[in-house]
Amino acid sequence: MSRSARRKKSGKKKYVIIGLLVLLVGLTTGYGVYASNYSDRFLPNTKINNTDISEMTVAEANDALKKATKESSFSITDDGNEWKNLPLSQLGLKTDFSQDLTKLMEKQSQWSWGMAYVFPGDHAEINGLSIDQKELDQAAEQIKNELTKLNEGRTKTQDATLTKGENGFTITPEVNGNSVDAQAVSEDLKKAVNEDKTSMELLDYTQKPKVHANDESLQQEMNKLNKVAQVEGYYKINGETFQIPVASIADWLDYKDGQVTLDRDKVKAYVASLGDKYNTSTNPTVFKSSKRGDVTIPAGTLSWTIQVDTETDELMKAILAGESFTRTPVTKGSASAGNPLVGSTYIEVDMESQHMWYYKDGAVVLETDIVTGRPPKFATPAGVFYVWNKETKATLKGENEDGSKYETPVDYWMPIDWTGVGIHDSSWQAAYGGDRYLTHGSHGCINTPPEVMKQLFDMIEEGTPVLVF
Repeated sequence: MSRSARRKKSGKKKYVIIGLLVLLVGLTTGYGVYASNYSDRFLPNTKINNTDISEMTVAEANDALKKATKESSFSITDDGNEWKNLPLSQLGLKTDFSQDLTKLMEKQSQWSWGMAYVFPGDHAEINGLSIDQKELDQAAEQIKNELTKLNEGRTKTQDATLTKGENGFTITPEVNGNSVDAQAVSEDLKKAVNEDKTSMELLDYTQKPKVHANDESLQQEMNKLNKVAQVEGYYKINGETFQIPVASIADWLDYKDGQVTLDRDKVKAYVASLGDKYNTSTNPTVFKSSKRGDVTIPAGTLSWTIQVDTETDELMKAILAGESFTRTPVTKGSASAGNPLVGSTYIEVDMESQHMWYYKDGAVVLETDIVTGRPPKFATPAGVFYVWNKETKATLKGENEDGSKYETPVDYWMPIDWTGVGIHDSSWQAAYGGDRYLTHGSHGCINTPPEVMKQLFDMIEEGTPVLVF
């Protein structure tokens, strides 16, 4: 081959190589330019949740997936019938796939766009659902309010209870209502939505009685209460025995924390009422006199007063013991509350008759005319008194009407009150009885003939009642 021929052939090959290089550069440049298009777009044949998002930006793909996602709802039924059907968007459901799409975008290689046309692209499932808890809380609260209103027209479920009556306790049976536990529905609704559940049944939240009439524990409570409520309690006061009303005891009863208790204020009020009625320290005594029939004598040194607080505590103990009882109240004073204030042995001083009797076991064993205090300043006080001391050869001291002092010796002295009034002999008196006391009356004491006073002094025991009227 000639040199010129070889030169021509070599030049043609060179142009081919140059052309191929130019073509390769062009293709590479074009591929690169087109690849840059996928720096913010998804590669061809990319499907997410069966939705083709090829050539889409993250925002466009997010919108496409939102449209493709069906709006779901949450159903609340009442005994199988639909009560509420709420779109999940109203329960705080949010649809946003952008975060997961961004991650997928960061993973893809824009240079593989060409291969994506040949080979299957990405097919993935992503969950773009989230719950706005604040919105869900508000929706659950609204459902709770609606159920509360719904319950107003329904029967409220009630436990069997103990009912107090006049004669004790009985069991009121339970009530099987159809009201709904609105709070529980509200709480479980939030849990269900967060756990991707789509329904709930109100019948499952119908409140059921927790305590039934045939519960053994309730029966035991009733028996325990009635043992106390029906206890027979009696008081013996001033020789009179009477029953505490059963209805009152039942009213005082209470049941707390499995224990039978009594309302102390009510018990105390009852005890105080006994004092108001029976206290001999504040109430007069009706006495059948020797000459004037029944007379009313004011309170004196022979008396007692119910100690309300102490007696309240003792009475409560007796009742809670659950056994029948008879008691005399706790008192303070010179006499006992259990027996009559004045029995069959006593001294009677009738100031109107100016006469005195001594009764022993119901029979008169001594009587005499007397001289009592000169009115008005020295009038002998009326009252139910008692001989609290006996003394011989005593000296009585006091003050005369003009203010001068006196000291008078006596052979027999029996004081009956706390002011210096007593019974004693009086040798200075020339006579007794009648109206002598108006002019020659004592300083308040009961002047007695000396010979009679000696007999009386020997007969009387300390503690003997003295009724002056």
